[in-house]
Amino acid sequence: MIDGIKNYLGVNSIATLYAQKHQEIASTVLKLNKRVNTLSLTRLFVILGGGALLFYTFQLESLPLVFFCFFALLFFFAYLVRRQSQLELQKNYFEAYLKVLSNEQTIAEGKANMYAHGEQFEDGNHPYSSDMDVFGTYSLFAQLNRSTTKQGIDLLASWFSAPLDKEQIQRNQEASKELENESEWIWDFQAKLLANLNHKLDIKAFLSNYFQDRNFNFGNGFMRMYVKVGPALFAVALVGSFFIPQFTAVATILGLFHVLWAFAKAGSVSLFSSRIDKIGGILGSYADAIQTIESHSWKSASLQEMANELKQGNHAEPISKAFKKLATLINNLDARNNVFVGLFLNLFLLWDFKQVLAIIDWKNKYEQEILNSFDTLAKVEAVNSLAIWKRNHPTYIYPVILNLPNEDKIEAQGVFHPLIPSEQVVANDYTSMDHWVALVTGSNMAGKSTFLRTIGINAILAYAGASVAATTFRLPIYKLISYMRIRDNLNESTSTFKAELDRMKFILDTVASYTDSFFLIDEMLRGTNSVDKYLGSRAIIKKLVRLEGKGMVATHDLQLSSLEPEFPGEIKNYHFDIQVDEGQMLFDYKLKTGECKIFNASLLLKGIGVDIEENIG
Repeated sequence: MIDGIKNYLGVNSIATLYAQKHQEIASTVLKLNKRVNTLSLTRLFVILGGGALLFYTFQLESLPLVFFCFFALLFFFAYLVRRQSQLELQKNYFEAYLKVLSNEQTIAEGKANMYAHGEQFEDGNHPYSSDMDVFGTYSLFAQLNRSTTKQGIDLLASWFSAPLDKEQIQRNQEASKELENESEWIWDFQAKLLANLNHKLDIKAFLSNYFQDRNFNFGNGFMRMYVKVGPALFAVALVGSFFIPQFTAVATILGLFHVLWAFAKAGSVSLFSSRIDKIGGILGSYADAIQTIESHSWKSASLQEMANELKQGNHAEPISKAFKKLATLINNLDARNNVFVGLFLNLFLLWDFKQVLAIIDWKNKYEQEILNSFDTLAKVEAVNSLAIWKRNHPTYIYPVILNLPNEDKIEAQGVFHPLIPSEQVVANDYTSMDHWVALVTGSNMAGKSTFLRTIGINAILAYAGASVAATTFRLPIYKLISYMRIRDNLNESTSTFKAELDRMKFILDTVASYTDSFFLIDEMLRGTNSVDKYLGSRAIIKKLVRLEGKGMVATHDLQLSSLEPEFPGEIKNYHFDIQVDEGQMLFDYKLKTGECKIFNASLLLKGIGVDIEENIG
């Protein structure tokens, strides 16, 4: 009861935190919307009023006044456009922030997480992920993931697909412990990366391929020299033409040369820009997210190391600034897509050449550091997911990783399944110190399979460096393998029994080859008759014991409980049972020692209108 109260208070305080922050950010978004709308109306007024003012000044036949009013209106309008653009960016950021908060509230209500669920990692042949609901809809990954980049998603998935080493587990725990108390930083970081959510393009792979493109051979020595001096020569000739008539011809020749040269190279510039002009905004979000990592004062050695990875290289400036430079250059080059703007910019500044050459120089200077930074960002995204998992489950604990072979045991107290709603969970205690194989018998629907999955999924969390659903959880790093959801395969003409045999061979081969393996087997050999099922199951368990295998076996076959006296200290009986009160079945879902004495199949069948006793005899 006390644990229940603590859990309620912890979760309730988190829900209050999300609600208060959501209200604050929603208010900010509302204010920004009003300011953006006001600026839009002001721009419209400037266009209409400015047109009327220019018309009036023309009537006065004062050319200087016309020019003054024209440029004054032009600059004021440009200011309004720039200011509205800045407010739009702020509004987009806070709207993303709001989505981040709403998502956490949505998950708490039992609805779907907006981040990737990891369906692409589902693999029926994996040693345990399919049986443990690690990937896919309603999976552990679907609940825990907060990564948006492909690298972050892949890295987090790899942590759940195979155990990390003890040092990396502890480093992930350390980073997660620090981040779980940095709610404001987490929300800001997520909001800045939300533009990547559901983005199909792998930006790192795209940039890596793009940097190898032959178009990066663009330009020559003359172009590089002239791009620096040509705009200045044109400006001098243009200004000089107001004072010296001969300069008019020079300015005209230079202007035509600039425009025609840009037109002649337009195809090459288009090829260069067409592949990259869509990612400028996304790179800006990467820059902002990386800057939040660089600028924060981290305490844990793990996060300090990640931040330092972003500062390595031959350049004094942070990687975030390099990202912003590329985003700016891409956006600058994108200006050429407006014909009139492009004509003006190339006439005066040789704009296309200037931006392309700047991107080439940027690539030569920052390529490797930028590509490496994607991997660092992925690490932060992955540990951030672990931190949010812990923050949202304040009663969860960080497990203790033991050392093999001296500490070959599992100790769990108050352990429960993290994917079962908190109001429905029943916690159990378990220790494997006095046996190798736990043989769990019990009634239908009493909790045998769920308990095996409880141990398995919490072990998976532990091996990723995440917090687990328990009050105590101590275990070494086992090679986890499972036998639970065995299905036939019509495409491969594989029957259920053949699929079971294949999976059992995999289990036996793994146990024989790896002394650190730990198996979770639920109701083996379901695809055959009851006699062969019992005899086969008994033989398999005996072989697992002879191989000195460690693990758990759940079964309905009460007769298998007789194996404990045959293998004292190696097999131990556990069970889940039911209580029957006036014909009603009451499940307590509590793990108990010893063999099960009560089964409920007849009661369940009676509930659907089938009476076994009537058909006896």
